[in-house]
Amino acid sequence: MTIEPARTFPAPAKLNLMLRIVGRRADGYHLLQTVFRFIDYGDTVTLGVRADGEIRRTRDLPGVTADDDLTVRAARLLQAATGTALGADIEVEKRLPLGAGLGGGSSDAATVLIALNRLWRTGLSRLELQALGLDLGADVPVFVFGRSAVGEGIGERLTPVTLPQAWYVVLTPPVSVATLKVFSHPDLKRDSKTIKIQGFSAPDVQTHVRANATNDMQALVCRLYPEVDHHLEWLSQQVESAPGQNGPALMTGSGAAVFAAFESEHAARRVLAGLPGTMRGFVARGLDTHPLWQLAAA
Repeated sequence: MTIEPARTFPAPAKLNLMLRIVGRRADGYHLLQTVFRFIDYGDTVTLGVRADGEIRRTRDLPGVTADDDLTVRAARLLQAATGTALGADIEVEKRLPLGAGLGGGSSDAATVLIALNRLWRTGLSRLELQALGLDLGADVPVFVFGRSAVGEGIGERLTPVTLPQAWYVVLTPPVSVATLKVFSHPDLKRDSKTIKIQGFSAPDVQTHVRANATNDMQALVCRLYPEVDHHLEWLSQQVESAPGQNGPALMTGSGAAVFAAFESEHAARRVLAGLPGTMRGFVARGLDTHPLWQLAAA
């Protein structure tokens, strides 16, 4: 039984404005260089505090057991790390598809860590929450970090960057990309050179990102998942002729979602309006900070 009214928190998606694989560690993890940006579109997580210490999922996620659910695992991890006697009811309203490269599960987990840390009054710092998040997945720390960032290492070494305003058309092909399958594939490109973009002003960052707007996983994913290639090709054609476009069409993360940046909402919505009926997508605004930035202590 909850001891206070349940509250709802946002769990925004992320885009990888570039993604380079610059090596591989001895343990098999890939070394990355990427630029993360949040957008104002995502899932929502509703949390109620329980007095009995139970962590309970109140809505099933198709195909994902409670023990595998990152939100349940995040709550249990925070509970174990802090020794709190409190529990939680967790309900996730999914808008972000699984296997899309938009960070849906990681974002949900980060929202649980940030929000329950406040609701349970467990008092962990942002850095402590980031460290917990890394145990759940390489993308979780950036959502706790809460700012546009260059990600290095396996994605956990984060440096804030300032990015110009942008609107994005995001298409979500009807496939779920198996990230492990892509990372373990022998044809994956793993030898990109590291580039230096930290410390630049917003225009300089944009120049460097556009000049290096590649995703080293994109070619392989497009080959393995023709629907991703089909959506990317359509969006690329629109970008070539669209006024106000602000960069090439690109896949985010390990896919399947693809996106393109535009200088205005109007330009982005004009492209989305021409989307064929067989495709799905949305328009979103780039965010400088995570909506829950103020909830995570420094």
